[in-house]
Amino acid sequence: SQQGCDPFAQTQRSKLQHRRARINQQINKEMRMRAGAENLFRATSNHKVKETVALELSYVNSNLQLLKEELEELNSSVDVYQNDSESISVPMIPLGLKETKELDLLAPLKDFISEHYGEESVLFEKEIKEFMELRQAMRTPSRNEAGLELLMEYYNQLYFLDSRFFPPTKTLGVFFHWYDSLTGVPSHQRALAFEKGSVLFNLGALHTQIGARQDRASLPGLNQAIDAFQKAAGAFNYLKENFSNAPSLDMSAASLTMLVRLMVAQVQECVFEKMTLLRAQNDFLSRLQLAQEAARVEDVYSLVHQTMSQPHVKDYVPFSWTTMVHVKSEHFKALSHYFAAIALCDCPAPSDAELPEQEKAFLQFHATMPEGPSLRVLLQDPEERRRLGKAHLKKAIMKHEEAMRIHGLCKILRKMDILQEVLSFAHKRSLSKYSEIDHEEDFFETGEAPDIHPKTHQKPEIKSPNFAQVKVTDLFHRLGPLSVFSAKNKWYPARRVHLMRGENGFGFTLRGDSPVLIAGVIPGGCAAEAGLKEGDYIISVNGKDCKWSKHAEVVQLLKSTGKEGVDIGVITLQGSECPKAADRKAAAMSSGSGMLKSDKENSRKSLMNSKSASTLLVWSKRSKRSKKSAYGGVPFTAVGDNEAMY
Repeated sequence: SQQGCDPFAQTQRSKLQHRRARINQQINKEMRMRAGAENLFRATSNHKVKETVALELSYVNSNLQLLKEELEELNSSVDVYQNDSESISVPMIPLGLKETKELDLLAPLKDFISEHYGEESVLFEKEIKEFMELRQAMRTPSRNEAGLELLMEYYNQLYFLDSRFFPPTKTLGVFFHWYDSLTGVPSHQRALAFEKGSVLFNLGALHTQIGARQDRASLPGLNQAIDAFQKAAGAFNYLKENFSNAPSLDMSAASLTMLVRLMVAQVQECVFEKMTLLRAQNDFLSRLQLAQEAARVEDVYSLVHQTMSQPHVKDYVPFSWTTMVHVKSEHFKALSHYFAAIALCDCPAPSDAELPEQEKAFLQFHATMPEGPSLRVLLQDPEERRRLGKAHLKKAIMKHEEAMRIHGLCKILRKMDILQEVLSFAHKRSLSKYSEIDHEEDFFETGEAPDIHPKTHQKPEIKSPNFAQVKVTDLFHRLGPLSVFSAKNKWYPARRVHLMRGENGFGFTLRGDSPVLIAGVIPGGCAAEAGLKEGDYIISVNGKDCKWSKHAEVVQLLKSTGKEGVDIGVITLQGSECPKAADRKAAAMSSGSGMLKSDKENSRKSLMNSKSASTLLVWSKRSKRSKKSAYGGVPFTAVGDNEAMY
């Protein structure tokens, strides 16, 4: 049932990744040559040698330049994901998925099952293969809801894999290999957190691809794009807050901060597009609103541009991304001034009844007050309105030209006709408006228009991944309830005990479900004679596996034994021999108390609550997240009610 998707897309992406990795190897080689040449250049005093080395350095540097440009073009193959609609939408930036190598877990998991769980590992091959098939499918998710669910399902299974096979003190010995999404540079780690983090990154990246593919000329398409980019921001933000010290650059805090901001800016741009799409009326107030929305988009793209220009991010982010973000911030600034001018020049002066409302809106419209007459006079005098409108248009035209200039500096963006078309259309529109309102007899010097105060009617949300929406069943459920049978617990080898029933019953008290715990042993009773101890868990009765059995089921099995007695299989957790610990453990394990995480696990389906400490296995744990272990000093009183003597 686990289908990856679109093998063609997979091979295309693989080719991209291999080319990326190859170019990066060449870049590294050239960098080493450059370092060597520079050292020689500094060290030698021989004039002839210096000349030769200088020549070699210039070769190396131009090679590096070419390689970086080639890498750049690969990272900017935006067209692969853009939609096919006729209408013009400004391109958005999608991210490529991280690639990973195949992983063979059969031997390591089988070893762990036989050593740690003392089970016949051959009996678990089906589950291991099922897990590996899920991982294989997750490498090529389809670009839709099903692909997102596949990644979520795998991420949720990793929670169980972690609890079952990754003890706190040692690793499985397998390496998880992942490639950087932008540079193709490989990294590997033994920590499962690296696998979790990379899957989370791909969840975000897949959302960006879905967002970039939407037809934003329609309202449903715009809403889907907004949703996708908000969820992408949420995935990157969750990754940044819950994982640290990633071995690859794309998952560093600086990169993730940049990606979250980029997604928020793309959401804000969609919100602006949504307003232009919905805006049926061309009245003064709705044009002011559009100008403020555009100023808001300019604001967020400026922030992204600053973030991309920071030292650790600058060399890593494709130049075309940085350029596109810069172009957009200038473009939207131009639009904000254009819509301000249109509001002033194309709308009639307000009537006395309309004046208070318009005055109030205009009061909060500019970042600083325009020079000249009072607002009331300005709004009611067509000549004053034209004068200020002209100043706004002059600024708009300057910004359009700046956007086109920056666009022209990037070879890759120059090939992107759509963006070119949008910029040049906006520029021409402002120019024609300017010539329309420009009078030959204007003797006044066109003043400097103040900037527009940014304001949005729909603030972007950062939507964290909702892991609970994809329910998964623990593939290794047959190993027994996680509350006991987990990687972090150790127990003594299982014991088989033959028990006869005396006239006073078996002589022990039982408590809880899955597995049922022997809470007390009566001195001198049958259970004590047979060697049962307080704190033992019953795992089988007469050969029937009882790890998952409810209290009543175990009692029924015990009661139905005749004179010949009963065979009971029990295990004792290491470290629970002293009664106090056993009590505490018992209290924590008992599903009679509704306050523990272990109950949720016992119900076989973990809720995958994104707050649960276990889902956050971290490269280096962040101290603020270290919650009290679920087994810590839980008050004993909560569980007295479901204990019974047998």
